[in-house]
Amino acid sequence: MTPMRVAVLGAGSWGTALAMQLARLDHDVRLWARDPDQARQMQRQRVNQRYLPEFPLAENISVSSDLEQTLTNCRRILVVTPSHAFPETLSALREHVDQDIGLAWATKGFEPGSGRLLHEVVEETLGSDIPLALVTGPSFARDVAAGLPTAVTVAASSPSFGEGWASMLHGAGFRAYYTADLIGAELGGAVKNVLAVACGMADGMGLGANTRAALITRGLAETMRLGKALKADPRTLMGLAGIGDLVLTCTGDLSRNRRLGLALGRGQSIEQALAEIGQVVEGVKTAEETMRLAERMNVEMPITEQVHGILFKGWSARKGVNVLMERDLKRETE
Repeated sequence: MTPMRVAVLGAGSWGTALAMQLARLDHDVRLWARDPDQARQMQRQRVNQRYLPEFPLAENISVSSDLEQTLTNCRRILVVTPSHAFPETLSALREHVDQDIGLAWATKGFEPGSGRLLHEVVEETLGSDIPLALVTGPSFARDVAAGLPTAVTVAASSPSFGEGWASMLHGAGFRAYYTADLIGAELGGAVKNVLAVACGMADGMGLGANTRAALITRGLAETMRLGKALKADPRTLMGLAGIGDLVLTCTGDLSRNRRLGLALGRGQSIEQALAEIGQVVEGVKTAEETMRLAERMNVEMPITEQVHGILFKGWSARKGVNVLMERDLKRETE
């Protein structure tokens, strides 16, 4: 694909890693950091010292905290902020975006306080005529920054738009597929963070590989129930954006959500665990929003319910496992 100028909004680990991937493919990358001190440090030292200190920034990545400067002459924008900052970032973009701008995001989660899917937030803020795309799938930032083989899904409001974004990212050991199922892709990328907390807790308590496999499998089942209620394509949840991301996040120790669960399973408090991780753990807020969405859609999600109770209601992690194992006998498939 012909190199383009791309604005990447969000200089955390994932935003920086995606900027590096785009730069490998010779795109002119403008990376926006909310914190002016971080932007100056990255531009001066040519490394994201806080999140990815081992990986230098390529020459075709510039860093700024000035949003207007970052967006100048950019026809492609990739938002990579935490979910709690997503609505505010979109509001800041409103005056800079029109139908000719190619907007995508790599944020996984729901709108805080409402449980809405993020494409609904985009449409409400920027209008329903703007083409949209989501980059999601099993992808640790550190592995992408290192150039290790990775496969993701680009879900988009139109096949051609999704294919365009996939083409921009595809190459140098990074494989991008595309789909038109935004709902399924969003759902898989969000709920897997909650389930990773559950798997981490079980492993932290030393409950073994059988328990972890059961939690992953039954977690996928409850995600698919919610997907059915929202009219997602079940094939999406059986692909990279669903089970692929779920397995990676539930088993890989680079996952902040899994690490939070490990700490809780070993008896640490939530406050201690979050302080040690030192970055946003999306599964915390997502547990609350997933329960809000499940209740609205009248969908049973027992694993998510236990994680939510442990995070927000002071429930015991060990008791939560017992509650799940003592549920009434039922058919595995519905």
